[in-house]
Amino acid sequence: MNTNILGMILSIIYIGAVIGGSSLVAKKYSNEASRKFIHILLGNWWLIAMFFFDSTLWAAILPAAFIVINYLSYKFNLIKSMERDEGENKDSLGTVFYAVSLLVLVIFTFGVIKNPWIGLCGIFTMAYGDGFSAIFGRRFKSKQFKIFGSTKSIIGSTTMFIITLIIHLIYFGVIGTELFVLKSIVIALAATIMEAVSIKGTDNIIVPIITVLIDCILV
Repeated sequence: MNTNILGMILSIIYIGAVIGGSSLVAKKYSNEASRKFIHILLGNWWLIAMFFFDSTLWAAILPAAFIVINYLSYKFNLIKSMERDEGENKDSLGTVFYAVSLLVLVIFTFGVIKNPWIGLCGIFTMAYGDGFSAIFGRRFKSKQFKIFGSTKSIIGSTTMFIITLIIHLIYFGVIGTELFVLKSIVIALAATIMEAVSIKGTDNIIVPIITVLIDCILV
């Protein structure tokens, strides 16, 4: 079987399983928990794309489709486990921005620089760094601060920094980048600041794209 077709089948199965699993999480815990479940686990789709799609076009199909799907879900609450509760930053287009960032980074890292591993760093920074920073920030109480109308916590921002740092230490370390520890710290700090100042879900597009651009400069 053509690897692109196999990749598409696996992608649909994986995304369907994540969305299906999020409904169970919503019933057992909360809608916020289900949203973070989706936010974190959908980032793993990039691994399927890297290993099965041999062209930018094939890799771009699902992200492009989900820009439309996520917007329709935002407008009409189609995928309830993915949407915010009424009144809780309901005007945030974070899910749409998530799909946009996937599409932009597919085009850039698969098609332009021919290095989807850098794209993986950006997507994992968004999925795991931003996702777990929100979870830990809610779970463990710590001092909060507000920037540009966005309220963040010390625990949340620290989590974002540590996870982004680990992702880049592994990547830069494996490829043998000089001064990889210092460069990883710089990127982790930049990503943490970007996440802190972002409002209304814009971190889902600002964090991964700017992280990848900095990666390209420092690699």
